[in-house]
Amino acid sequence: MERYSDYDDFAQVYNRHWGGFSIRIIPILEQMALDVCPPGSAILDLCCGTGQLAKELATCGYTVTGVDGSEKMLRHARQNAPNANFYCADARSFSLPTDFAVVLSTYDSLNHLLTLEDLATVFHNVYRHLQSGGVFVFDMNLDAGFRSRWAGSFSIVADSSVVVVDARYDEDERLATMTMTLFTPADEDNTLWQRNDVTLTQRAYSVEELTETLAGAAFSKIEAFDGRGDFAMRDEGRAFFRAIKR
Repeated sequence: MERYSDYDDFAQVYNRHWGGFSIRIIPILEQMALDVCPPGSAILDLCCGTGQLAKELATCGYTVTGVDGSEKMLRHARQNAPNANFYCADARSFSLPTDFAVVLSTYDSLNHLLTLEDLATVFHNVYRHLQSGGVFVFDMNLDAGFRSRWAGSFSIVADSSVVVVDARYDEDERLATMTMTLFTPADEDNTLWQRNDVTLTQRAYSVEELTETLAGAAFSKIEAFDGRGDFAMRDEGRAFFRAIKR
């Protein structure tokens, strides 16, 4: 399994500053899948990060499993969602004994897969882990989202972390790069701080590429939704997808 060491370095800061996105979109997930999913149903949170969504789903009575490629992300997830089960595995090759009613992958996690071949492998693997009639829901940054939100620099300063972010998008290559310099305490007294430099890359895919790749993995009833137009999100260029296992 490929290890995601860059995400390990990012885990503490992600947990503090970015983990809440998936909670904010729970009303969207309810509309797309959860409203017809009774408590007790098995749900997979794929690329679960630090487990904030898993916590909310478990609180709602679902049987929740989380998969992520970063062990340090999962350390936070196990603390945040002690009633869920977590596994460190690659989204392309994970193998679990459970068939799930719903598989969710949120916060543009699948944009981190940089080829359609890798995405297709993930889609086939998700299909294999769904019950008949099961639902796969995920969101992606599209080209417009990268052009509007991955441009320029910003910083976050908090008591226990400093983050300096530089985001760039290459429209020709459809590759987005986020370079982060992270400063976090190295001791309990906050007298020594450590620096980590992290670079994360995402690729933009078109709606057509994604729907065709889902169809190639045997999914049916494939639908794409615009986050702003359909769900009144502020984000431009974020799409949500729903697909059903035949």
